[in-house]
Amino acid sequence: MAEDLVLETWDLQCERNGQEHRTAEMGCQQLVVRRGQPFIITLHFSGRGYEEGVDKLAFNVETGPCPIETSGTKSHFAVTDFPEESGWSAVVQQQDGDSLSISLCSPASACIGRYSLTLETSTGYQGTSCHIGHFILLFNAWHPEDTVFLRDEDERCEYVLSQQGLIYQGTCDYITSVPWNFGQFEDDVLSICLKLLDTNPKFLRDQNQDCSHRNDPVYIGRVMSAMINCNDEDLGVLAGRWDNHYEDGTSPMAWIGSVDILKRWKKFGCQPVKYGQCWVFAAVACTVMRCLGIPSRVVTNYSSAHDTNGNLVIDRYLNESGDLQQSKEKIWNFHCWIESWMARPDLAPGYDGWQVLDPTPQEKSEGVFCCGPAPVRAIKEGDLQLKYDIPFVFAEVNADLVYWVVKHDGSQKKSTQSSLVGKNISTKSVGRDNREDITHNYKYPEGSEKEREVFAKAERERSSLREDDEGLHVRIKLSEGANNGCDFNVFAAISNNTDTERVCRLMLCARTASYNGTVGPQCGMKDLLNVTLAPRAEKTVPLCILYEKYRESLTQDNLIKVVALLTEYQTGNIAVAMRDVYIQNPEIKIRVLGEPMQKRKLVAEISLVNPLTDPLNNCVFVVEGTGLTDGQRIKELEEPVQPQAEVKFRLDFVPYQAGLRKLMVDFESDKLMGVKGYRNVIIAPQPK
Repeated sequence: MAEDLVLETWDLQCERNGQEHRTAEMGCQQLVVRRGQPFIITLHFSGRGYEEGVDKLAFNVETGPCPIETSGTKSHFAVTDFPEESGWSAVVQQQDGDSLSISLCSPASACIGRYSLTLETSTGYQGTSCHIGHFILLFNAWHPEDTVFLRDEDERCEYVLSQQGLIYQGTCDYITSVPWNFGQFEDDVLSICLKLLDTNPKFLRDQNQDCSHRNDPVYIGRVMSAMINCNDEDLGVLAGRWDNHYEDGTSPMAWIGSVDILKRWKKFGCQPVKYGQCWVFAAVACTVMRCLGIPSRVVTNYSSAHDTNGNLVIDRYLNESGDLQQSKEKIWNFHCWIESWMARPDLAPGYDGWQVLDPTPQEKSEGVFCCGPAPVRAIKEGDLQLKYDIPFVFAEVNADLVYWVVKHDGSQKKSTQSSLVGKNISTKSVGRDNREDITHNYKYPEGSEKEREVFAKAERERSSLREDDEGLHVRIKLSEGANNGCDFNVFAAISNNTDTERVCRLMLCARTASYNGTVGPQCGMKDLLNVTLAPRAEKTVPLCILYEKYRESLTQDNLIKVVALLTEYQTGNIAVAMRDVYIQNPEIKIRVLGEPMQKRKLVAEISLVNPLTDPLNNCVFVVEGTGLTDGQRIKELEEPVQPQAEVKFRLDFVPYQAGLRKLMVDFESDKLMGVKGYRNVIIAPQPK
């Protein structure tokens, strides 16, 4: 009788498998593989090698605290000649003396997470069991049978593998971008993402059921949408705040990456990190989803409606001076969410592909502050009855905006103007730092027959809200850019589209504002009581907005909301126009000195000019970039930066990864905040 087969050592081939599974940047200390794709391990036996027909080998894989075969969290499978199509499999790849290479493979529908791997050997009636380590299983966008399969390789590289990107902000009239370090392959990020799954309320309520659903990206997306915020008194990652009081935390404008946020959450015992706003919530969610292998991207919707009563109309109330009344229903200057790519086998055919997930806490869904996944196709087609939260997202991009002017006697006059929300829906282009407009994915062209069909399906009539071409009109224009520290002009362009002369009152009012629609103190005003407009004529009226008027109340969002009310005396009709003006911050200039090469010292020269008439105090630069700086580098200035003066410093760093990288910089001070800059750096591989 043959002597027992004794396992001496083993090699999980972390580096080789990492390269083949595109997880090498997560490090070689742990085995990280993607589901449905084979990975190789090598077994070294003592005394004699494996003999087919004499020795039997089998593996056990388990995930979660209570693994059960029927839940898909445990599997026992023997080494065979051919891979198993529907379940876990193990096949001998190569034998070299006492060494045996085995190819293991999970089904493309396996639960993701951390697994333990045990080998069972038996010769005759004798058998032994040996735990040979752990591995982490991720979704696989490269496998045609995975529910997150994405066909295009460039898109897979952008939406799964890219660790840096751009997020769009500003206004629909002046779109800006800020750099973001997603850093999903940085040290410890994967373990933090798995910890996030293990602290979600569904896991704490029923561990077996939660783990058994981790094969489904729809389930994972919904859990993550809830766990990025902390509004349900769970152990969520971020606390949101929109009131410009961030003294007990970090201003949302100061973040330039997700890694620091996730590490803080873990370091301080899963306490929410202060503070986030929509783009921060979305960016952290994008990091988590990409880390787990689900293709994801951050999307910005301009003039985004927050419809609280579901009637698909946003009513805004103003007094006769143009002051907006605060309301739960708002038009956000912009709003960010993420889209994640997945199949929707829980729905009828046709709704696979991009799904909206919104982790910013706005409204509850099934009793929890989360939103989605909502198929983008369903939003475009007006299929509001499908899962999840489609009416809310449909309103964000389609609701009508109606202005009501409240007169001194309490009566209300509906403006002849209405305007659609959901403009310039944007995301970063694949492989380039350009903006891609994806509005057409969410809505048919305005005024098209197909658009009318969608609204009929969504059960509402928009014709009563359409602006009449006849009568008086007003628009707000900006002649040139508005720079922080400077005075600038805005203009009310008023027109009479009738055949008779009209006498009107024009009220222009400017207030500092936040991106979520909240307004602050007045910083400009003009009231013209008698404006005569000839038939078919147009006039332009300027309003100068002075720096000394907005300097104290400008929020970190750098926005000024300008409202124009044009009242016709004869009919009492009122035309309303509103525009958000983005106040531009100075440019951060970044020069890279030296030859960019992996593991060779580089120097970045970073500079900024103070454009204000006041000195800047408590100045801090934060520099980071995946593959470049190995975490954040912080430069605190000892002296104030005087008005119109330039501050310049140099920073040494040693790039540790080759390829295209982004060096990102954030500047904070007492009067100038959230100033961002970045530079692309191509790092050559280290010579072999």
